[in-house]
Amino acid sequence: MSPDPIAETVASLMPRAKAELTELVAFKSVADFEQFPRSESEAAANWVAGALRAEGFQDVALLDTPDGTQSVYGFLPGPEGAPTVLLYAHYDVQPPLDEAAWATPPFELTERDGRWYGRGSADCKGGVIMHLLALRALKANGGVPVNVKVIAEGSEEQGTGGLERYAEAHPELLAADTIVIGDAGNFRVGLPTVTSTLRGMTLVRVSVDTLEGNLHSGQFGGAAPDALAALVRALDSLRAEDGSTTVDGLTSDEVWDGLQYDEAVFRKDAKVLDGVGLIGRGTVADRIWARPAVTVLGIDCPPVVGATPSVQASARALISLRVPPGVDAVEATKLLRAHLEAHTPWGARVRTEQIGQGQPFRADTESPAYAAMAEAMSEAYPGEEMQYAGQGGSIPLCNTLSSLYPSAEILLIGLSEPEAQIHAVNESVSPEELERLSVAEALFLRKYAAS
Repeated sequence: MSPDPIAETVASLMPRAKAELTELVAFKSVADFEQFPRSESEAAANWVAGALRAEGFQDVALLDTPDGTQSVYGFLPGPEGAPTVLLYAHYDVQPPLDEAAWATPPFELTERDGRWYGRGSADCKGGVIMHLLALRALKANGGVPVNVKVIAEGSEEQGTGGLERYAEAHPELLAADTIVIGDAGNFRVGLPTVTSTLRGMTLVRVSVDTLEGNLHSGQFGGAAPDALAALVRALDSLRAEDGSTTVDGLTSDEVWDGLQYDEAVFRKDAKVLDGVGLIGRGTVADRIWARPAVTVLGIDCPPVVGATPSVQASARALISLRVPPGVDAVEATKLLRAHLEAHTPWGARVRTEQIGQGQPFRADTESPAYAAMAEAMSEAYPGEEMQYAGQGGSIPLCNTLSSLYPSAEILLIGLSEPEAQIHAVNESVSPEELERLSVAEALFLRKYAAS
């Protein structure tokens, strides 16, 4: 059997893809403008806009969204009467964290041991390149058979909802028959996977005050109420003895009936230290895809270096609660805030504030687009069948698009498999995955147009 021309074309384009991803990763496009220059994000947005124009996209625009960032839009017309497919990715990235902990500079794409390292290489600048590769392969082999809209978000990692609010105000802009979200990933390298569910998320900041000011711990400690200790007690109440999330009134016994996640494999993927147990109960898939999960993201308190012997008057924390499909994120937020207020001890003054929120998502996997994607992935990954998995992370835009376009089919694919270590130091992308998923997307667009 002769090689598939789509696969051959994508393979020939991989050196160009690496060069382009190198350029895109170099932009420090963290959409937190207190930490990183706005100009870096604007430069990345302009790069994406230029790439779309070079591919013949029309109506290319930098959309000023309500959160102060820019999303990039473009439209590529297809044959008359063809369906419209929206391709999504985001060009903003997480902060690099401790740059000294990276083996190579986070904003320099570096090849090492067969992978390409750099912040955003997998999440989700690589997704931008994936869409470009798929479209170029189709153009070189008969043309793009559908109308294509591309939207590249500029603040997905911040969860500030800029693109969501913009889409709600301009509902005609992103209307499509099918939407491909390029911000998920395969269950493991080489196993083609569509993400069928996403947990939602709420962010809550809790502040505790007990004293007018800090006190000498020798003179007052033992009777003066310590705000930091009160906060620790409240945070501890969010977990049972086995580590399961325990928010008063929030169900935590759902089960996942799809692809399972072997516990030993999960330990390896999560890099759990020897002798340290996993938390929660049920299968790993239950815990990370079907049940709520609380995480303390940060605590404001004195650092160890420079600490003084004081009883703390105030302390605060930022808490994330991942919300599984079937649970309303608004109600979960109310329950979390009420729990924290009820479990803060000693009559300490406690204030809670919602910082961000996104609803969970569940896809319709019985749709024609899923059938087309299954065929495409089986061809791009010979010998493998497409799998359905959940994802513990959140993409609030999915629910916005689902409510705006209830008849649209939404598929989630992408480059964020476990080895990619997205959001961590030494994030990387597998070039083989980039190549195969680009082939799969191109084949999908062709099969979907013919369905």
